[in-house]
Amino acid sequence: MADTAQMNDQKSDPNVLVRVDNLHMHFPIYKGIFRRQVGAVKAVDGLTFDIRRGETLGLVGESGCGKSTAGRAILRLYDPTSGHVHINGKDIAELSRTELRKIRPQMQMIFQDPQASLNPRMTVGSIVSEPLDEHGIVSGKEKKARVGELLDAVGLNPSFVNRYPHEFSGGQRQRIGIARALALNPEFIVCDEPIAALDVSIQAQVVNLLEDLQSKLGLTYLFISHDLSMVRHIADRVAVMYLGKIMELTSVENLFKTPKHPYTKALLSAVPVPDPKIEAKRERIILEGDVPNPANPPKGCVFSTRCPIAETKCFEDAPKWRDLGKDQYVACHLAG
Repeated sequence: MADTAQMNDQKSDPNVLVRVDNLHMHFPIYKGIFRRQVGAVKAVDGLTFDIRRGETLGLVGESGCGKSTAGRAILRLYDPTSGHVHINGKDIAELSRTELRKIRPQMQMIFQDPQASLNPRMTVGSIVSEPLDEHGIVSGKEKKARVGELLDAVGLNPSFVNRYPHEFSGGQRQRIGIARALALNPEFIVCDEPIAALDVSIQAQVVNLLEDLQSKLGLTYLFISHDLSMVRHIADRVAVMYLGKIMELTSVENLFKTPKHPYTKALLSAVPVPDPKIEAKRERIILEGDVPNPANPPKGCVFSTRCPIAETKCFEDAPKWRDLGKDQYVACHLAG
């Protein structure tokens, strides 16, 4: 997807912590008595991008575009169908289970639904200390002190260690999930829509907490979301995803000021503006039709069937990944 020059730049850049190269995650479709494979759902279909040390890369797109699957494949929670994921120079897609376990502390995940991701039968202390037990890092008084330190870091009282998840609000449960993700001192965290299940009044608090932790601990985030207004607040760069592919990748400033891809423009037109006068005059781009079946994506550009400016070549040839300058990349024949 990316040109050779861009990939070479990424390989030689010491500031790049995570490099994803042509990542595919296809789920097989089986039919019949003998369970023969008749196709595959192409949830992630050739992603290539990099995440620099200490930055937050936002990954946005509508529901079902493959964002969460991409995040899990990058961390090897799913074994990728093909492609490479380099973290700190190591290709984790090629590692054995034993080797992967050794570097697992470097990369963690914050899940979308804190109620579903926390074991209701475990106390808060057990949940937060579970990674420490699993990797045998500390024990006894040191472990107890570490758990208290982690709870304090996410704004929870260390005396809550003996309570259970159902005794907390949604925002507090997500803070417990964040504390668990921080237990092994990771460098890279995938935040899989960490605020989507929370009340609007709590969302800003959790995002501010993530920013504070990033500043203090030097963390690098992949922030997955469908909320562009929140991504604008937290991200440094944004990748726009559609049907398993990245349509546009650029800085937050470029994305909101000069979006290039028709799909990006359509997404931005759906974001409400707090000024009633501007909102009343603003032109919305309404996309017709539904997202195509990822088991049978369109020929050519995957967005061509819904694109308001598509031409004949868009339906026939897949667009190349182009550098438009000013750190703005786009996969579109007509963008410029």
